[in-house]
Amino acid sequence: MGPMRQTGSTCATGSRRAAVGAVCGALAVISLAGCGTSGHGKPAAHARTDDTRPRHTPSKRIPGVGDRLWDRIPADSRQVVVVYGAGRNSPDSAVALFGKHGSVWKQERSWSGHNGRRGWTTDHHEGDQRSPVGVFTLTDAGGVNAAPDARLPYTRSAAFQAPHYWKKSSWHDFDYVIAIDYNRVKGTAPNDPTRPLGQSKGGGIWLHVDHGGGTSACVSQSASDMRYLLRTLDPKAHPVVVMGDREDLKA
Repeated sequence: MGPMRQTGSTCATGSRRAAVGAVCGALAVISLAGCGTSGHGKPAAHARTDDTRPRHTPSKRIPGVGDRLWDRIPADSRQVVVVYGAGRNSPDSAVALFGKHGSVWKQERSWSGHNGRRGWTTDHHEGDQRSPVGVFTLTDAGGVNAAPDARLPYTRSAAFQAPHYWKKSSWHDFDYVIAIDYNRVKGTAPNDPTRPLGQSKGGGIWLHVDHGGGTSACVSQSASDMRYLLRTLDPKAHPVVVMGDREDLKA
């Protein structure tokens, strides 16, 4: 099991409400039905929302990923989660995990999932209800529940609990989460509110448990698939997620 950040599974009501405000779309000033929260900080001039470095060494390819995104997969990454969005404006997606064996990428597993309820965007902004297209590192995890032998650093806390004034189908969305490193500080808990690119660029974008439909910007899959990812993603393999609608992915 990877290192666990214990932030406390029991919290005072006031502190819990404050913490939930940073959780995947829970701020009262924006939509309460999914992911993509606001944060703090000023936008950096011409800042990239894609935090990975271009890869310079040749390798056999992962299906459906074109040159634009392929070149941004870091050379040392040996695990890649690919989210294949069904369409630019669709909330439906297929998810697959690929592992690198020598110079060959092998698909380890695939499953169905959901993305932003309005689809995808290459210029994500807070509240647009679209998931950002890009290549992002996966460095931190957490959730309401205990880590199922997670390898990534894992923060367990009741602060991840979705408010019970949300639809009941969403109450378990954040039982397990993996932070997508879009507009966040790596090495912090997924619900850390810091937004290096500024509040307008959104944040709090995670892999999390599916509730049967689109999200506000996150990618969701079943609880069993989330447990599989938590057991499998290894910091030593420098995992990343490549995500977008199929047309943007193959560009």
